[in-house]
Amino acid sequence: MQEAIQQSTGANDQGSGAQGGQQTAGNLGSDVNVGQTERWASALAGGAMALYGLTRRTWGGAVLALVGGTLIYRGSTGHCQMYDMLGVNTAGNETDNPLVSVPAGKGIKVEKSVTINKSPEELYRFWRNFENLPRFMNHLESVTTSGAGRSHWVAKAPAGKTVEWDAEVYNEKENELIAWRSLEGADVDNAGSVRFEPAADGRGTTVRVTLKYDPPAGKIGSLIAKLFGEEPSQQIEEDLERFKQVMETGGAATTQGQSSGRGASA
Repeated sequence: MQEAIQQSTGANDQGSGAQGGQQTAGNLGSDVNVGQTERWASALAGGAMALYGLTRRTWGGAVLALVGGTLIYRGSTGHCQMYDMLGVNTAGNETDNPLVSVPAGKGIKVEKSVTINKSPEELYRFWRNFENLPRFMNHLESVTTSGAGRSHWVAKAPAGKTVEWDAEVYNEKENELIAWRSLEGADVDNAGSVRFEPAADGRGTTVRVTLKYDPPAGKIGSLIAKLFGEEPSQQIEEDLERFKQVMETGGAATTQGQSSGRGASA
């Protein structure tokens, strides 16, 4: 039981350092929402309850054993379904890494992709100039680069408000990968990556975006944002479709379906 808890904690720490698409959606470590002390208590109480229930050899004992097994699972994995439903996370600073914008077990993760009939080199070059991003990302008002891989972002928020943050590129492979994360003091902590992979059929490039963010009001904030049509999963999907239009036709459609009239240039 001790080994299972330690293994799950290790997976969580590894996932924290692998932001920007290097952490898979199925990584259990990213789902840890129970603090270490609480995990130990759950595992020990669950073990005792399961053992007692099995010795009773009654229906009541079977129920106790089942509940005990659930507590053992909760302790060994660090994941609680009820906490998920309530948006609760007691892992707190136990999973925080000062080098990570959005710690594992916190925030919301979005992954989307699109295939574009252009080379990875051309797409990478256009995206790497972050000041191009507002041309196809409707939720962005502006991105200003300041050198040394740093930039300042201004994004639209619900009810006509804006949020701002400074970001840095922390992992990059020319023509293949760009990964960035927000810096301390951001209105919305976030991290993301974009990968440029040759399409499986040899035609064009698959652009794969991973975004992880922590809204100011947690998961409740995400639900409120969705009511205003600002839910990031929908945003990213629409942004990628506009990116495809920009790169393939030289212009992106506006909300009225008209061309912006601006050509794609790096």
